[in-house]
Amino acid sequence: MTTFEKWDSEFRSNNLYAFNGNANGILWLKVRSVCRSEQLARFLSEFNLRLRSQKLGERNVELFHLLEGMPGAMDMLDGFMRVRSNEWYETMGIDEDKLKEDLYKVRYYDWGGDRRNSLDKHLVSRYVKKVSDYDKLVDLRAEMFENTWNYVQNSWYNNWTSYLIESLFKRHPRVVSAVGEIKGVDFFIDDVPIDLKVTYFPAGYMADKLKQMLGNTELTWLRRQARARGITADRTMPDAQQLHVIVEKLSERGHTDILAELDACRRKVVDEARRDSADLMEWLYSKQGEMRFGAENRLFLILIDYSDMSLSWKMKRAFSLIEPCVNGYIDRFDRDTLKEIAFVYNKAKYRSLADVLFVIK
Repeated sequence: MTTFEKWDSEFRSNNLYAFNGNANGILWLKVRSVCRSEQLARFLSEFNLRLRSQKLGERNVELFHLLEGMPGAMDMLDGFMRVRSNEWYETMGIDEDKLKEDLYKVRYYDWGGDRRNSLDKHLVSRYVKKVSDYDKLVDLRAEMFENTWNYVQNSWYNNWTSYLIESLFKRHPRVVSAVGEIKGVDFFIDDVPIDLKVTYFPAGYMADKLKQMLGNTELTWLRRQARARGITADRTMPDAQQLHVIVEKLSERGHTDILAELDACRRKVVDEARRDSADLMEWLYSKQGEMRFGAENRLFLILIDYSDMSLSWKMKRAFSLIEPCVNGYIDRFDRDTLKEIAFVYNKAKYRSLADVLFVIK
């Protein structure tokens, strides 16, 4: 087995932990990151290199073996990858200033689709398989459009805010970008490969911790508190709607002490995760969706609006808050910053290096 085949096997089996601290493995990742056709052509031209192979996959193998024995190869790759004009996204000519302003045009955050945000499955289950009357189906077009628009708008917002936040990292002098986009690696900090995940404090994790604190689910606890004060909500409504109604009625009738107690519990969950994030990181790895599963090194950038956690989505465009946190984090970064996380997924055991960067309003 060649060294290329060894690292290719580790990569395909989701064992990115094997690459950590191994210069040859890091070289393999960096070569792969410049092997999109346009980036590869630029790299070969810049350093006057020639490859015999014509197929892209074969050129990737040939370039790795060529650089593997070449003095200064890592410096060549790093120099090329630090130039923003070599980034895959840069070829699109994005106007970042305009994009930042456009993000403020998004006024609400409401997913179309089902709980898993799968629009196609939602459309099939809600319309295709349930509506047998064609005229009724036609009458539902506006509702379908609303679902589709919500899904597209939220996906657009998430895509471009994540792009801009990732760019904040890539501008730092200690960061080398994976210019051609490689699965599981967005950039390298001091030769540590990192996949950036921009998200909010996970609702599922919060629900689990609140249940431990309150002795019941958040909704059950609130129902009990409300019922003791003569307040009810229609149990046939979805849970989220019931929760909203109870909170509104408690607030209207002056029972703010109950809401303050619940808010204090939420803050306690967040504060405990900030003090020791290992449990939260293990949860984030083990609760991944199957389609997006990965065991790579991850930096979870978690955005929290303490005044109203449901509005944390707005913080993805709060670059004045995010940028100093990002720069400070990279300035302080060292080999001990990422912590080893062991987790189980579909009965298989994995190891990764990870950390959490909280940005809090």
